[in-house]
Amino acid sequence: MSPFFFWTASALMLTFGTAVIVNRNPVASALSLVVSFLGLAELFMLLNAFFIGIIQVLVYAGAVMVLFLFIIMLLDLRAEERRRINFAAFVGGAAVAIIFFGQLYLVIGHLRSARLPFPPLPKVNPDDVRSVGLLLFENYNLPFQIIGVLILVATIGVVVLSKRELR
Repeated sequence: MSPFFFWTASALMLTFGTAVIVNRNPVASALSLVVSFLGLAELFMLLNAFFIGIIQVLVYAGAVMVLFLFIIMLLDLRAEERRRINFAAFVGGAAVAIIFFGQLYLVIGHLRSARLPFPPLPKVNPDDVRSVGLLLFENYNLPFQIIGVLILVATIGVVVLSKRELR
C-alpha cells in the first residue's frame, strides 16, 4: 500500500467526515458523506479488498445516499439556523476529548503488542465475488429473500405515505 494514497484517502475521509457534522445544510452534509464513503472505498481498494470497495461505492455511496437525499427532499428540511456556541459545553467537551486521547495514548504505549510491527498479509488472491455469492445463495438464501421482500414493502409504504392527496 502506498503511503501517499493512504494519507490522501485518510485526509479525504477526515475532512469530509468533519464537513458532515459542521454543515448546517442537510443536502451538503449528505453529499459530504458520499465523498467520505468514497475515501473509505479507496482504502479498501488499497488493501486489495476490491469486492468490499465496489460494494462500498454501490451500496453506501449509491443506494443509501439516494435514500437519505430522498428523505431530506421528502421532509423538505431547511438549513439549520445558527445558534450561539455554548462555551462551557465546548470547553468541557474539549477537555473530555483531550483526557480520552491522553488515556488512549498511555494505554497503547504500555501494550507490548502495540509496539510490534504488523505481520505482512498473505499474497493469496482468492475469488471474493464467487465465495461471497456461494455463501449468500447457498447458506443464507432464505434470509436474503426475506430482506428483499421487506425492502420492497418499505419502499411501497414510503411511496404511499408520501403521496399527497389531490384537492
